[in-house]
Amino acid sequence: MRHLFLLGAASVALFPAMASAQDAPASPPPAAPTPAPAPSDQSGDIVITAQRLDAARDAILPSLGASAYTIDKAMLSKQPGGANVSLVQVLSQVPGVTLDSYGAVHVRNEHGNLQYRLNGVIVPESISGFGQTFDPRIADSVELITGTLPAQYGYRTSGVVSLKTGSGGFDNGGDVGFYGGSRNTINPSASIHGTDGSLSYFASGSYLQNDLGVENPIPTRDAIHDRTRQYRAFAYISDIVSSTSRITAFGGTSIGYFQIPNNPGQGDPATNFNLNGNSSFDSSKLDQNQREITHYGVLAYQYAGGALNFQVAPFIRYSQTRFTPDPQGGDLILAGVADNSRLSSLAIGVQADGSYKLSDAHTLRFGLFVQNERTRTLVTSRVFPVDGNGKQTSDIPITITDKGGRNGQLYGVYLQDEWSLSPTLTLNYGVRFDAVRAYTREQQVSPRVNLVWKPSDGTTFHLGYARNFTPPPQELIAAPTLALFNGTTKEPEIQTADPVRAEREHYFDAGVQQTVLPGLKIGLDAYYKIKRNLLDEGQFGTSLVLSPFNYAKGYAWGVELSANYTKGPVDLYANVARGQEKGRNIISSQYFFAQDELDYISNHYIFTDHSQNWTASGGASVTIHDGIGTLVPAVDFLYGDGLRADDPAGIVPNGGKLPSYVTANIGIAQNLEGPGVLKGLSIRFDVVNLFDKSYLIRDGSGVGVGAPQYGARRGFFAGISKKF
Repeated sequence: MRHLFLLGAASVALFPAMASAQDAPASPPPAAPTPAPAPSDQSGDIVITAQRLDAARDAILPSLGASAYTIDKAMLSKQPGGANVSLVQVLSQVPGVTLDSYGAVHVRNEHGNLQYRLNGVIVPESISGFGQTFDPRIADSVELITGTLPAQYGYRTSGVVSLKTGSGGFDNGGDVGFYGGSRNTINPSASIHGTDGSLSYFASGSYLQNDLGVENPIPTRDAIHDRTRQYRAFAYISDIVSSTSRITAFGGTSIGYFQIPNNPGQGDPATNFNLNGNSSFDSSKLDQNQREITHYGVLAYQYAGGALNFQVAPFIRYSQTRFTPDPQGGDLILAGVADNSRLSSLAIGVQADGSYKLSDAHTLRFGLFVQNERTRTLVTSRVFPVDGNGKQTSDIPITITDKGGRNGQLYGVYLQDEWSLSPTLTLNYGVRFDAVRAYTREQQVSPRVNLVWKPSDGTTFHLGYARNFTPPPQELIAAPTLALFNGTTKEPEIQTADPVRAEREHYFDAGVQQTVLPGLKIGLDAYYKIKRNLLDEGQFGTSLVLSPFNYAKGYAWGVELSANYTKGPVDLYANVARGQEKGRNIISSQYFFAQDELDYISNHYIFTDHSQNWTASGGASVTIHDGIGTLVPAVDFLYGDGLRADDPAGIVPNGGKLPSYVTANIGIAQNLEGPGVLKGLSIRFDVVNLFDKSYLIRDGSGVGVGAPQYGARRGFFAGISKKF
C-alpha cells in the first residue's frame, strides 16, 4: 500500500497516494549510526548507509505543520504522459495550484514566490519567461510544501518545490526512451546510474522539440512561428566516506530556444509608426525570439551523528535570458519600439542546516543562508523621436543603450524547537532573521509556530502562524533610467519609479485530515494572509520576462478540499479550491502603468491578475496484471475559473474574469515484464485535451498582462522506453 504524506494534514491527494498526514505528529529522529568503520564495497552496505543518511537529512528539514504533497516515480508513471510531462503539469494537479500562461503556476493565488530545492539545498531562481529549469525525470520524488512553513524555509514562501534524487547504492543500469506526436513533438531521453564501491552516480539528459513552445495567442489548432528546442542535463555523484558522513556533488543545465508566436491582424497602417517611409507590416510575419539558459551546481557535505546532524552546501547558479526583436523592423512599425535585451545573473552562496536532539521531547534545528548575486542588464532600444504631443517627428529610428548591474546579498539564520508536548500533541516553534541588501535594504525577524494534534490514528488537526519576509527577485529588477527615453516612443506616461520592496506577511492556516474508510482519506484546509508591500509581477514589454512591483496592502484567503482513495489496483483523487487575492495602491515601478489605473488602485482593492476563483483537479488509474506485465489506463482533468481580465465596463482594473474551462487527458501504458529483451520495456499512448476544448488562459487584458494565450488543442502522443 502506497503512503500519502501530508504533514499537519492540510489536505490530501495529488496522484494516488500522493499526499497525506504523517501517522505521528512529530518527525521521527534519525537512526543512530552503527559504530563501524567506513562502509565496505558491498552494495548492501552502501544502500543501508545511504538510506540512513537520507533519513537523517530529511529529519533536519521536516515540514511539520505545513502541507506536503509528494509524487514519486511510480506515481508519475501512472498519469497520462507519464514521466514525459513537465514539472508545471505535475504541480498543476496539486490542490490550490492555478495553471497560468508562459509555463507558470500560482500556489494559493500568489504570483511566483516559489522556492526550488534539490536534496534540501536551495537552487536560486532562474531568469526565465517560460522555460523549465528542472526535468521531473531527475528526481525520485517531487514534493510541494505549502501553508505555514517552519522556520527553515525563507525568501520564497508560497510554496517549496523539493526534488530528491536517488540516494546511492544504485544498480548498474539506466534507461532510454522516445516520446513524440502532435505539433511535431520529438522528446528523446536517457539516463545511466551505477555504483562503484562507496561511489554512486546518476546522469540524465533529454531533448524537446515542438511547434508549441509558448501558448498560442489565437484559438487555432496550430500556432504561427512557435518552434522551440530545449536541452536539459543533470549529473549526480555521491561518495560515502564513513558510516556517518558523505560528500555529494550534483548539477545541471537547461537551455531553451523559443520563437515568440505571432498574432495576425495586429496594427493598422493608418496608426502604425512610419519606418523609412513604410507603415505597413504583417504581424503574422514577425520574427521575435528568446533564449534562456541556466546552469547550477551544488557540493554538499553531510554528517549524521547520534544527536547532531548537519549538512553544509555551497552552491552556484548562472542564468541568462536574451530577447531579439524582429530584424525587419516589424516591432518598430507596430509598436514604435524594438528592444534587444539581455539579462544575466550569477549567484554564489552557502546553505547550512543542522539538528540536535536535546531529549526525547525536544529537537533543536538551526541553520544559515548567505548568497551574493551579481545581475547585469543590457537593453539596446531602437525608437523614434516624438514631439511634446507624442507625435512621431522622424521615420529614421535612433538607438539608445541602457545597461546596468548590481551586487546584492541575502542573509538568513533560523532556530526552532520541535517540542513533543504529549504522544499526540507536538508544538514546532521557531524564529528566523532575514536581510536583503540589493535594490532594497530591508530586514525582518519572523516568528513561526505550528501545532499538530493527532487524537487517533485516522485523524490529524493542525493550526499554524508564520510571519514571512519575501525579498523582490533581484534577477528581474533593473534600475530604471527613464530620462534616457524622454522625447521618444518609449517615454512612459508616468515618470515615477519608486524602488521595489520586500513583501511582509502574516499567514494563518488551519486544517484537518480524516481517514473515513480503509483507503479513503479526505482533507480540509483554510488559510488567510495579511500582506504589506504585496509583491506582484507583470509583462510590460515585448520580452517575455516579468517585472516586479508592489501594492501597499493586500490580503488573500482560500479553502481547499480534497479526497483520495487507494485500494488494490484502483487509485482515485479529486481536489477543489476556492480563493482570492486582492491588493491596493501601487507603490513601486509606477511607470509601468497608466495614470487612470494608478488613480483607481490607490483608493480601491482590486483582484491581482493571477487570482483565480475556483480550481479543481482529479484523476484515476487502474493497474491491471495482464499476464505479460501491467496495463495501466489513466485519466485526469483540470478545471479553472476566474483568472482576471479587464472590466467589461472599463472602470475597475482586473474587474473582469475569463470564462471557466475543463480539460481532460487520457493515457494507457503497457509495461512488459519479459522475457528477454522485452523485460523493462514500456509502451504508452496519450491523448491531451481529449474533447479538443478551445479555451483562454489569458485574453491579453488586465494589469500587467501581455498577449492572449490559448490552451493547447487536442494532441496525440506515443512513447516507448526501455530499462537496462
